[in-house]
Amino acid sequence: MAVALQFTLPERLAIHPVWLLPTLETALLIALVAANPYRIERGSALYRWAGLVLIAMISAANGWSAVHLVIGLVRGTEGNDAGPLLATGGSIWLTNVIVFALWYWEWDRGGPVARIHAVRTYTDFLFPQMQTPELAPEHWEPQFPDYLYLSFTNATAFSPTDVMPLTRWAKMLMLLQSVVSLLTVVLVVARAVNIFK
Repeated sequence: MAVALQFTLPERLAIHPVWLLPTLETALLIALVAANPYRIERGSALYRWAGLVLIAMISAANGWSAVHLVIGLVRGTEGNDAGPLLATGGSIWLTNVIVFALWYWEWDRGGPVARIHAVRTYTDFLFPQMQTPELAPEHWEPQFPDYLYLSFTNATAFSPTDVMPLTRWAKMLMLLQSVVSLLTVVLVVARAVNIFK
């Protein structure tokens, strides 16, 4: 979905050539799914690094778009029409939510494979089910939708809601996501409200 959202952005906000990065991301995603199609259980340094490279590519593309949108808004060269501006800002914001969910999912306790095999004792994020195990199934572990929820609530509330970051890297990553989200939302909405007729 994050790769598809890149195609919705205006060409001036994309890394050029426009087709190159989404094509590389799609090829890498297909290779990862083909290598491990059902459940991520096998530990492989190659798969892990390929997944991290994919997330980094999506992050770089979205960061590029967000920075150029903010620069354009500050200079007054972006946002002459409210509808397209809101659509562009919404695409960047939603991609931000998805990409940070992927980062949280991939780094919490060493990633999905490490979590399955209980490689690390201490968690990076404290989910409510961990605090009240009687309210969750036995041996509950967070899945990608749990990290997507964490990312969405952090991007909308600009702070943790029910999932608490415990390690410094988790706190810094949530801080970075909040900054990107705040800048995107505040500047895009402020400009859009300014030009509504």
